Amino acid sequence: MIPIDFSKQSYIAVKQSYSIAKHTKSKLILMYVTLTNETEKQAELENLAQLTREESGLKVDIVMKKGELYEVTNKTAEELGCSMIVMSLDESAKFKTGLFGGGMTVTKFLTGAPCPVITVRSSDHKDGLKNIVMPFDLSPESREKVSFAVQLAHYYKADIRIVSVFKPNDDEYENKLLPYLQQVKKFIKQEGVHCTNRSLPSTKPAEAIIEYALKNDCDLIIQINQQDLSISERFNGTVGHKVVELSPIPVLNVNPMKRESMSHFSSGM
Repeated sequence: MIPIDFSKQSYIAVKQSYSIAKHTKSKLILMYVTLTNETEKQAELENLAQLTREESGLKVDIVMKKGELYEVTNKTAEELGCSMIVMSLDESAKFKTGLFGGGMTVTKFLTGAPCPVITVRSSDHKDGLKNIVMPFDLSPESREKVSFAVQLAHYYKADIRIVSVFKPNDDEYENKLLPYLQQVKKFIKQEGVHCTNRSLPSTKPAEAIIEYALKNDCDLIIQINQQDLSISERFNGTVGHKVVELSPIPVLNVNPMKRESMSHFSSGM
């Protein structure tokens, strides 16, 4: 599913979905969401769907809904059994709730999504993947994204670049992390995927991950949404949410402990 607002950003999101839809034998669903009259852009949406069919060779459906974008997207994706949401983000995308709340933020949308979400912020489109960045830490969820990364790497014949960020001079954390990293790297290589790992001492982990991805010509960052958030993280967002907020590279966000969605992701819609 790709929510459409007819901006350049959302057209890029549509193009970004072609190759993954072909690999997973999925159809595309272009959805227009409005707070007023959901049929107001019907002709434009139908035209875009037809152009998308011609350009991609994929089956394309359209959906028009009334309501708040993020809430409607999650609800509709669940109703339709979508395997993935590709969401364009612009400068107005809201990440923090603020003192009195009001409206769903990108962070709530990501953690509430019924399937993996790719967020797209760049106005440039790259076809295919060469390098996938996989941030890795000691959280219980972190290893759950490995299978997703391996599956994507197989589709695209891509390399996986594991990145671990920790506070400078935190030798204790680095020593704890090392055996897990070696285990994960061994598993990935046994799956026939080329893999590297890099440790990055930094007090700004999100920025360090993005900087590494940009310097190493990476096409996608894959990460797991955290489950148990501290009060600070609930208010200010997690490292993962900061990555989504800042990254010009597409980010694949997966919610943890939903292993059934992996098989769904494999088989398409």
